[in-house]
Amino acid sequence: MRPNSQKISPKKATLYFSIIIGLGLAFSFTFKNDKLFEIAKSLDIFASLIRELDSYYVDEIDPDVLVTVGIQAMLEELDPYTEFIPEEEQDDFRMMTTGEYGGVGALIGNRTGTNMILMPYTGFPAQVAGLRIGDEILRVDSVDVTEKATSDISKLLKGPANTSLMVQVKRGADTLAFNLTRRKIVISNVPYYGMIDAETGYIKLSDFTTNAGAEVRDALVQLKGQGMKKLILDVRDNPGGILREAVEVVNLFIPKGKEVVRTIGKLQSVNTVYKTEKSPVDKEIDLALLINERSASAAEIVAGALQDYDRAVLVGRKTFGKGLVQSTIPLSYNSQVKLTTAKYYIPSGRCIQAIDYSLKDDEGNGRSVADSLRKEFTTKNGRIVLDGGGIEPDESVEVENFAPITYSLVGRSLIFEYANKFSLENGEISKPREFEVTDAMYDEFVDWLGDKEYDYVTRVERAIEDLEKYAETEKYFEDIKGEIASLKKSVNHSKEQDLITFKDEIKRALREEIVSRYYFQEGVIEASFYADKDIDEAVRILSDNRLFAMKLSPEK
Repeated sequence: MRPNSQKISPKKATLYFSIIIGLGLAFSFTFKNDKLFEIAKSLDIFASLIRELDSYYVDEIDPDVLVTVGIQAMLEELDPYTEFIPEEEQDDFRMMTTGEYGGVGALIGNRTGTNMILMPYTGFPAQVAGLRIGDEILRVDSVDVTEKATSDISKLLKGPANTSLMVQVKRGADTLAFNLTRRKIVISNVPYYGMIDAETGYIKLSDFTTNAGAEVRDALVQLKGQGMKKLILDVRDNPGGILREAVEVVNLFIPKGKEVVRTIGKLQSVNTVYKTEKSPVDKEIDLALLINERSASAAEIVAGALQDYDRAVLVGRKTFGKGLVQSTIPLSYNSQVKLTTAKYYIPSGRCIQAIDYSLKDDEGNGRSVADSLRKEFTTKNGRIVLDGGGIEPDESVEVENFAPITYSLVGRSLIFEYANKFSLENGEISKPREFEVTDAMYDEFVDWLGDKEYDYVTRVERAIEDLEKYAETEKYFEDIKGEIASLKKSVNHSKEQDLITFKDEIKRALREEIVSRYYFQEGVIEASFYADKDIDEAVRILSDNRLFAMKLSPEK
C-alpha cells in the first residue's frame, strides 16, 4: 500500500462504484437523449418547411414528390446502395430480389425512338405466343402506347398471373395482335449451361436471386451426368444479390463446416458468420471462375471464398470491389429502406470494399482505397492476396477493345436493325455454334448500309484534334501546321476501308445478334464461345494439370 493512502471500506467502495455506474448511465442517457432531440428537431423543421411550401409557394407543389426527393438526396450523402423504396416501387424491388413477377416474360426497351421487344424469355407467354425481338409495341389492350415511356408500358404488361391481355405490334410492314395470359415469371439465375468440349462444362450464373444456389447445383449435376471432368463457372457481369445464395454456391465445391463469409457492423445483430452447411456436390473437380470489372457483391463473395480456399483459378479482370452488406427495413405506409448495415469479410480475413464512402472528395464522391493502404492476407496454400480493391484474378486477360466503326454500328442500332431484317427474310438458321456469317451475307449487310448514317471519329483523329487545339492555344500552330495536315491526311478514316479492315469483329457482332432472333438469350451465350478470350484462357489452364496446380500454389 502507498504511503498516506487510505483503505476504502467495502460499503464505500460499493457506493463509489454505484456512483460511477450511475454517472456513466446518466451520460449515456443524456447523450442518447440529445441525439433523439436533434432527430426530432430536424424532423419538425422538415415537416414545417413542407407545410409552408405547400401553403405559400407561388406554384402548386406535390408534397409527396418533394419529400421523396428530399429523402433520396439525404441518402445520397451515404453510399449508392442505401435506397428508399416507396410503396409503388415494391413490385420492382421484389422482382430484383426474388427474380419473380407477374407478366408476359419479355424484356422491352426503346431502340431508334421506338418501344419494342428486346428479348422474350424462353418458355414464357411472350415467346410461346410468337412475339419476336424487334416487334414494335403499338397497343396494350385498348391503350395506345406509341408515345408512352418504356416504364409505363412495362407496368401495363405486368399484372396478376392468369389474367389476359392483348398486345398489338408492328413487324416489318405487318400489324399483328397477340392474346396473352400473364403468368408468374421466374427469371433464371442460370440462363445457360452446357459442355464446351468433351470434358469441360460451362455454367453461366448471371444473378443471385432466390434459388441461385439450387439452380447452379442442378446444372452441375446435369453436366456431371454428361461426363464433365472440368468446369468453368462464369460470374462476369453478375451484380450480386442475396448473400445466402452466394454461400450456397460456394458450398457446392467446398466441405461442410467451412467459413464462407462473415458480416461485421455497428449492431451485434448483424454480426454473423456464414458457414457451409451441406456436403459439397464435388470438392475435387478442377474449377475455373470467370470474373470481370462488373462482377460485384455476392459474385465477389463466391470468387473470394473460392480463391481463399485455393479451390478455383480466377480468370479475367479485377472485380468491382463491393464489400458492403445491405438489409431491408420496413417503414410506415408500406415503404422500405434498403441500407448498408455491415461490411463482409471473406475467409482470408480481407474486406474487398474498394471505395470509402465516409471520406468524400469535393464533388461528394467516395475515395478509392490507396494501393499503399491495401493489406496483405494469405490463401489456404499461402498465396498473397490483398484487401481494399476487389478480387484480383489469378490469370489476367486484357479487356477486349473494338474498333470505332463497330461501336458506331452497334450504338446506332444498325446491326440490331439488320438482324431484324434478316430474321424476317430467313425462316431458320443452323444451331448457335454452327451458324456463321458468310462473306456473301456480310456483303449484303455492307450493301444495306449504303444509305445509313454511321459516321464516327476514331481515337487517333480525336487525338490529332486535341493536338491542333493545344497548338493553337500555346502559339505553336504556325510552326507545326504542315505536320498536322499531313497527320490528318494519313489517318483520315474511310468507312469503306474500315468495313474491310474490321470485318471479322463486325461479323462477330452480326452473328450474335442474328442468333438471338432464333435462339434467344441462351443462343447468344453459346454463340459467343468461339471468340471469348476469357473462356479460351480458362480452357487452356484447365487442360494442363501442371499449370492448373501452379496457379494455386504460392510463388517461390
